[in-house]
Amino acid sequence: MNILHVVGARPNFMKAAPVHHALKQYGGVYQVVVHTGQHYDFSMSEVFFRELGLPTPDVNLEVGSCSHAQQTSRIMERLEPVVLEHRPDLVLVYGDVNSTVAAALVCAKLQIRVGHVEAGLRSFDRTMPEELNRLLTDQISDLLFTPSEDGNHNLAREGVNPSRVHLVGNVMIDTLMCMLPMSETHILPGLPPRYALVTLHRPANVDDPDFLRSLLRVLAEISDELPVLFPVHPRTQQKIRELGAQPNISNPNLFFLEPSPYLEFLALQRRAVVVITDSGGIQEETTFLQVPCLTVRDNTERPITVSLGTNTLVGRNPERLRPALDQILAGKARQGSTLPLWDGQAAQRIARIVTGITPVSPA
Repeated sequence: MNILHVVGARPNFMKAAPVHHALKQYGGVYQVVVHTGQHYDFSMSEVFFRELGLPTPDVNLEVGSCSHAQQTSRIMERLEPVVLEHRPDLVLVYGDVNSTVAAALVCAKLQIRVGHVEAGLRSFDRTMPEELNRLLTDQISDLLFTPSEDGNHNLAREGVNPSRVHLVGNVMIDTLMCMLPMSETHILPGLPPRYALVTLHRPANVDDPDFLRSLLRVLAEISDELPVLFPVHPRTQQKIRELGAQPNISNPNLFFLEPSPYLEFLALQRRAVVVITDSGGIQEETTFLQVPCLTVRDNTERPITVSLGTNTLVGRNPERLRPALDQILAGKARQGSTLPLWDGQAAQRIARIVTGITPVSPA
């Protein structure tokens, strides 16, 4: 069986790694990894392959950064000959980035089966490019692997044939559980004993100069009470430079850091008093780690992290961060619970469904 994995951005790597490892246990399965180059910064790309144990990509499309339309079209144009050359039995796509929908479109038109890992998630906000990618990918995929029951409900409501849908659990948690012990050796020296951890990258937040300026001001205020560590995504770095808002020496407890490799960031997350983010994956990771999370968005495609987890939506209003943080510091953080199928075995379930055979070695 010939399986081709298409990945393009940091969250894809963390989702593909456990699936790739699980499929290696099956005899007669040949795997090809295609990196679209959607993330081209070393700290956001190559280092993740190394840490996660993914092989060097067999193909790198090197599409780089450009508009959504340009990036999607470049991926499609460069991926098609790769797919035609390898003629895979199944192409696996991950998450909701441009690489995901571009690969799904190419393969659907070539009549090659597509499996979508992390299917069915919905924010119900079509102003988000990721939401459009999710909707389109799920409609044209042959196998849909959902991380939680809300994904199944969303797909049923959209008329997707239930025979295509498989509730398997969360592959991100597979990676987290595998890497958590190793993160102990990646603790940054000189960390304050208590701190808030910040990560922001969504265009709706960082491309809005007024919002970004207000958020930086609130983070500086928060740092007077609780040190703030802010590993800055390359996109966000550029937007901060455009504002002329570099770290201010009058706020010595607001630390702007370089983007963190996965193990280092995991070590930061598990020790944080609170995580402030606009990332979907980090909402999931903090829920598993039982770390309070404040999400700077009006909605989330991962509502289970709010209903059963440690996540609180504070909206796109920086002024709501301070009172939400005060609640956490007062011992009133949202208490999470164990989530169904977030058990480190999601990739094994996917591998069994994909191959329909018994693994060579025990799962």
